[in-house]
This record gives sequence, C-alpha cells and structure tokens, in this order.
Amino acid sequence: MVAFSHQRIDEIFQHFEGKRVAVVGDLMLDRYYWGSVARISPEAPVPVVEVESESTRLGGAANVANNIASLGGIPVMIGVIGNDDDGGALQGLIKEYGFPTDGIVVDDSRPTTVKTRVIAHHQHVVRVDKEVKQDVSESIQAKLIDVLKRNIGNIDAIVLEDYNKGVIVKNLIGEIISLARKNGTIITVDPKFNNFFEYKHVTVFKPNRKETEEALSCRLEDMASVERAGRTLVERLEAEHVLLTLGERGMSLFDRHGSVTHVPTTARKVADVSGAGDTVISTLTMALAAGADVKEASTLANVAGGIVCGEVGIVPIDPKALRSMVLDHLNHGGAS
Repeated sequence: MVAFSHQRIDEIFQHFEGKRVAVVGDLMLDRYYWGSVARISPEAPVPVVEVESESTRLGGAANVANNIASLGGIPVMIGVIGNDDDGGALQGLIKEYGFPTDGIVVDDSRPTTVKTRVIAHHQHVVRVDKEVKQDVSESIQAKLIDVLKRNIGNIDAIVLEDYNKGVIVKNLIGEIISLARKNGTIITVDPKFNNFFEYKHVTVFKPNRKETEEALSCRLEDMASVERAGRTLVERLEAEHVLLTLGERGMSLFDRHGSVTHVPTTARKVADVSGAGDTVISTLTMALAAGADVKEASTLANVAGGIVCGEVGIVPIDPKALRSMVLDHLNHGGAS
C-alpha cells in the first residue's frame, strides 16, 4: 500500500469534488427481494423464501456512476435502456439521484437489463437475469458517441464499463479511445471477455483474474504467473497501466516501463462481492481525475473494494469510510 500522508489524503479527497466522469457501458436495474427461509418447498427440493421487503438499486454501469457521485463526482451516464417498465424504473432512480439523463438512449428493440436477487438471512439464494446480449445497432452506437462528443470538452475522465450486454462494441471502443486520446482525457476500462483485446492505448486497463485467465488461456496460480500475465497485457494492449485484481490476493499494478507493484487486500470480511469491481474502477478513475498518481489511485481503489465486500447487496462506497480506513492504516504503521 502507498504510504499516504494525512495532507496528501485530504488533498486528493478535496479534489474529488465536482469531477465530471463519463461512464459508458451496460446500464442495469438491480432488484432485490429480502426475506427469510423457514421451510423447503413440497413441490421441489428448494427453499421457500418469505419476502419481507423489496428494493431496487442502480446496477452495472449505473452503479459505477453511483459510486462516482458518492465520492463527490458528477457522473455522465452513456448507455441504453429498453422502452419498458424496467427502463422507466431505472430512469426514475437516476432522476431521483439527481444524475444527468441526456446520455441515456432508449432502444425499442431490446429490454432493459435487470438482475433480480433473492436474499435470505443475508445470503444470496438465487439471481434471475433478464437481458438481451446482441450488439446494439449502428444507429444506437452513433447516438452514444454523439453524446460523448458533445460533452468531451468538460469531461475529466471516461470509464468504459463492459458487461458483455451489447453496448460496448468494437467500433464504439475504437471511437471512444480515439476521442479520449485526442482530448488528453483519462480513460479507464473494466473489461469482459468479448472485446478484451480491443482496448488499446488506454490509461488503465482493469481486468480481474478470471477474465485474464480466459483471455490468455492460462492459470494465475502464483505471483510469477500473475507477473507474466500482467506484462503480456501491457505489451499486447500498449496500455499505460494494467491493474489486475486478484480477489483475496489483492491487486497487481503494471506499467509500460516494466515496473510491478503488488497491493495486498484490505478486506476484513467478505459478505458479498457483488459490485466490488464497480467500486474499484470508480474510485480508481476518480482518484486519477483528482490528481493522484496511479499507485495512489490503485491503493485507494483497493481499500474501497475491500469496504464494499463487507456489505450485502450492491452499495456505493462511502467516502467517509474510505478516508477512515486509509487513516486507520496510517495510524497502524503507515506514513508519517
């Protein structure tokens, strides 16, 4: 972990305020049924969940946007919803949070992506996904890139948030990266398998272990294999940095000059990993936009991911909790 001073932490957190971050990707509605289990169904060997409450939350790229707002930034969401009740519910949540909606494109040909989770006694029982994964049409792609072009002059950073739901497609990736590079804009990527090697020349490419193993057809069994994989990704993607997240083993940061930094996990308990990747990419990007160097940003992102893993369900990072945990580290052997 980077040895922050108290002054440096305060400086970065103060500069979070008002940063405008475009989040381009798969917007989702997360629906939750919360309840308890007291019996097994007589119809099949499955638990019967007696629902006690229901809730809806921002999911996917919308959760990334929510994390950015929680840290004091202004998210500019660019994505697609369906012309359906779930799309209306997602739009309603977005407006309730006070986020801009200009970048949300309605596509009559596909449903809004919805993930429904049933949770009993703080444990996931089942998840039901409603989605269509085919690529969005060229006309929808044109609308998405047009939104970004209109806003690029006042954007501090761009996040490409890919869940393989069809919004982040090859041509769009190339246009967005070209636009970011032309304007000197920070661009970070949370990838999935389909377009893994299309994200060239970005500021930070942030895959997890599973995605990397699938893309490179290898197993990351020890730190030697992790380092080989990280260096391979930097070389193939010509990225400035690759931040490889490794679950309970923390993160490894690679740069184009060949240096490697390993960041141990800070998670104290793991109740639910849902949304942790969203929190990591959000915090990383906000920190970079606020003037942190990539090691500082990666450290903050690592701490933020550890915090949200301790919560059940998808929740945004609390900046007070993040600052408190980083300060706690300083008080127990960190920087002076």
